[in-house]
Amino acid sequence: MADLARLAGTSKITVSRALADSSLVNAHTRERIQILAREQGYKLNISARNLRLRHSRTVGVIVEMRPSDARPMLDPYPLNLLGGITQALTTAGYSVLLTTRQDANATAIHAADGLILLGQGVHQDAVRRFDKLGLPMVVWGARASNDNHVVVGSDNRQGGQLVAEHFARIGRRHPVFVGPPGHPEILDRLNGFVDALARKGIKPLLMRRDDFTMAAGMDAVRSLVARGAKFDSIFASSDLLAVGAISALKDLGLDVPKGVSIVGYDDTPLGATFLPNISTVRQDWQAGGVLLAEKVLDLIEGRPAQTETLPVELILRAT
Repeated sequence: MADLARLAGTSKITVSRALADSSLVNAHTRERIQILAREQGYKLNISARNLRLRHSRTVGVIVEMRPSDARPMLDPYPLNLLGGITQALTTAGYSVLLTTRQDANATAIHAADGLILLGQGVHQDAVRRFDKLGLPMVVWGARASNDNHVVVGSDNRQGGQLVAEHFARIGRRHPVFVGPPGHPEILDRLNGFVDALARKGIKPLLMRRDDFTMAAGMDAVRSLVARGAKFDSIFASSDLLAVGAISALKDLGLDVPKGVSIVGYDDTPLGATFLPNISTVRQDWQAGGVLLAEKVLDLIEGRPAQTETLPVELILRAT
């Protein structure tokens, strides 16, 4: 910039303003300096500018989910969330730094302008850990009374309520819930399910399974049958659990949906194409990702941001 100022016969601040297309520099001088910059091959040093401004134009996205052979990172969660986040951040001129909790001590994370935390689940210690960095942060998940950060999530209680009302409407009196109640989002689904059923005079069974896998769903059904439990409907807290439950019911000679009605959660492609097609609760992951990005940008740029809960929808199919 000093070289350009010398060649143009102006000050460095005039060159800076001209390159920024500022109206503080008259149009003729702006054009002359911009042409000169192109002729000299001048390129703005983005890293130096960011260092000077104390901004990296980067948002760190930390995924807490641990993939496994039974549950790879191929489902709408977290990919659709990441799609919405990336779309909104790149449109606003920000880069996305995707990492896991294990790499969260990287210098790049500490240099980010803000953080988005996905999949903290039962790991509330992760939230507290990243809070200590003092960066603007938005978390995907269930809200809690002691939150001191912005949370974006789906209305899991409403999801449980919708399933309960559906089961009651079709005359199911012996429902079962399958899932990990230690997970805050799943606990909200369970509470919505239990409370809505209680208003109908129905008390569900709880089959605690901590993994969102087909194997866990199969095991839950086999355990129910082995102990002689009476059940006519299953609310699985994920579509993978629902697929496993249906597979086990088929193996045991039980009909779906005549003998047992099934509803899953998340509206995954697997659930929609599995035979029979699985009824489920749909979360709008794409909209959730966009909202996470918009809120972290609000915080970075000094605008207020509030916790927000997105509605869910019951999708009825063949089960």
